[in-house]
Amino acid sequence: MTASSAASHRPQLVHASVPPPSQPSRRPARPWFSSGPCAKIPGWEPGALDDAFVGRSHRHPAGQGRLREVIRASARLLGVPADYRVAIVPGSDTGAIELAMWNLLGPIGVEVCCWENFGFTWLADVVSQLRVPEVRVHRADAYGDLPDLAAVDFSRDVVFTWNGTTSGVCVPGSDWIPDDRRGLTICDATSAVFGLDVDVAKLDVMTWSWQKALGGEGAHGMIALSPAAVHRLETYRPDRPLPKVFRLTRDGRLIDEVFDGFTINSPSMLAVEDALVALDWCARTGGLPALLARSRRNLAVVSRWVAGRSWVEFLASDPATVSSTSICLRWRHPTFDALGPEAQRAFVDRMCASIEEHGAGYDLAGHREAPPGLRIWGGPTVEADDLEALLPWIDWAFAVALAECS
Repeated sequence: MTASSAASHRPQLVHASVPPPSQPSRRPARPWFSSGPCAKIPGWEPGALDDAFVGRSHRHPAGQGRLREVIRASARLLGVPADYRVAIVPGSDTGAIELAMWNLLGPIGVEVCCWENFGFTWLADVVSQLRVPEVRVHRADAYGDLPDLAAVDFSRDVVFTWNGTTSGVCVPGSDWIPDDRRGLTICDATSAVFGLDVDVAKLDVMTWSWQKALGGEGAHGMIALSPAAVHRLETYRPDRPLPKVFRLTRDGRLIDEVFDGFTINSPSMLAVEDALVALDWCARTGGLPALLARSRRNLAVVSRWVAGRSWVEFLASDPATVSSTSICLRWRHPTFDALGPEAQRAFVDRMCASIEEHGAGYDLAGHREAPPGLRIWGGPTVEADDLEALLPWIDWAFAVALAECS
């Protein structure tokens, strides 16, 4: 997003009716805008999985080889440092971040940064489930804001999301994270990797899933561990029982084969094949720089549209924190503002139902914990042309829903 478009992303509220536009005739060729599972790669079809290693043991060298290639291709595309360890783990990104917290948290104090639903979920687990002592919380003042990142103490472990999937608010780069930190940085990066510029070297633990920017299937997570995180795993034994699917060590040593495609539990080899197809597309598209450019281009399309309307704005309050993957919008119109919370959600539901009924866009409603509005996935598997085709439908649906309130 350019500086000029970012600066104008919060237009002045105009107390005027919205003229009802005509129903658009053009529809997106690929009307999939869900924030998880996200749109498949362009041109995807089930036949792409014909070579899947199914009906066989994933422990066979050929099956393990496919799992190993997912690990290596992911690390290569994301620029994961050579001395990090990368693994496929159960339970999607949730399983990966929980695995990290259950194994690593406890020996020193913990800082938790939260500004949307998932950050508050990890906070609840740290406090209520893991019962880690000495927890300090950095909360945002409101949905759409970031907490004061300058106040984070990196002599302690730090848990945060790189991109708040439910608020569309991402951290503004990595300058706030020091290189000489004592604690571990544990980052839920699932709606950031492959779509936002993530500084992996500043993260001791990075977790993600295939179902976000790769457009893959659910249930499988990935984790990257720095040497400092591996050292913690091998030297710290938490005083809590660890489920089998969370165990990365045996007798105080890292289970090396887990990082070489020998998964903790049985994976879906159909999902593995799908991930390989997506990773191959990423490489052929031009690698990480091309993926980031595609996502930035998608945000630019939405930014131009927002700048031309007085009744919509990004949920993110700071232009520097507007996400290009989970693009979250809210309405700024007196008729909408006068509605109660339940009526506002019903307004959004009517809009989304109208758009979906015409096959123009699916799964556009904002997260249930966020202020009522829309959430449009703008990751690299989404085409800018499809976003251009979607936006007139939002104009139309908003005007129709507004008229129904009159």
